[in-house]
Amino acid sequence: MARQLILDTETTGLEPAQGHRIIEIGCVELVDRKLTGSRFHVYLNPEREVDAGAVAVHGLSNDFLADKPRFADIVQDFIDFVTGAELIIHNAPFDVGFLNHELNRLTAGYKTIGDYCAILDTLLMARKKHPGQRNSLDALCKRYGIDNTHRNLHGALLDAEILAEVYLAMTGGQTTLLLEPEPLPQPGPGAAQPMDLAATRPRQRLPLKILRCTDAELAAHAARLEAIDKASGGHCLWKQAG
Repeated sequence: MARQLILDTETTGLEPAQGHRIIEIGCVELVDRKLTGSRFHVYLNPEREVDAGAVAVHGLSNDFLADKPRFADIVQDFIDFVTGAELIIHNAPFDVGFLNHELNRLTAGYKTIGDYCAILDTLLMARKKHPGQRNSLDALCKRYGIDNTHRNLHGALLDAEILAEVYLAMTGGQTTLLLEPEPLPQPGPGAAQPMDLAATRPRQRLPLKILRCTDAELAAHAARLEAIDKASGGHCLWKQAG
């Protein structure tokens, strides 16, 4: 059973070396490439002011965070949740740097985040898969037809949920729909030659059952095509073909 956690953070600023802190952690769980509904999400009091530029990005104000728990209050729950999993992060050095900074500030002897779980950077993956192209989360959503129109501001949990869709799209691969042909019967020892051609004919197949879409399924399909068309700037080939 492969357990993966899509993780994102929001922070008071850009550099932990300048004393900036984590103010939100969001994780969603994938098991065998399926979302389980299990998640870890918390807002944190950073015990310092949030930069105005950061507030403009994520909308998390000092007043909103004032009554939230500190990182030290939730650290063990967080470590218990991530231990043994693979963390999937877009631009992992940023989030990992902040997580390690938070862990290093504590006096309880916590290790670095990489000692508890494996780490996969989807930004590096995207750069290898799409060299020379923009590979921000928004750009990947557009490339893979993932609707992120509800993403007016950054948010750790929202971005983790969107990244889960992007990761599954990037790593989905192609599966064949072709069936292996049914082997023809071979003549046994002492069979008459030439072989009776009637014996080589495929067995008669039963009529195929036709499954028709329900109205709800057709509506869902149409909505998905609309989302893909909007994200691709009106270049959804399936919609054009229709």
